[in-house]
Amino acid sequence: MNGRSTVRLLPWAGAEGKPCYLVTDGTGPLSEVADTVESVQLTMAAELLGHAADLLADHRATSAQLRFLLARMREALTDVHRIAVGRGARLAERN
Repeated sequence: MNGRSTVRLLPWAGAEGKPCYLVTDGTGPLSEVADTVESVQLTMAAELLGHAADLLADHRATSAQLRFLLARMREALTDVHRIAVGRGARLAERN
């Protein structure tokens, strides 16, 4: 970054599902952990999309399997949304 401190929305929730923030210049160990967590979350979401396609194509899939898939998809979408909001806020700060 440019040496200025900014507020970063972290890619995980705190107590009671509340957002966690970090005041950072974009460097440091916690920023690196947040970057790694974001990467893992996005990879997991992409893999889940592939699994969803396979399960939805299987006409023998049970309602329990589909409910389980939907629960995991909700978790993944929550993570991806949090990442998008956090990155959008950081882009807005640059302008």
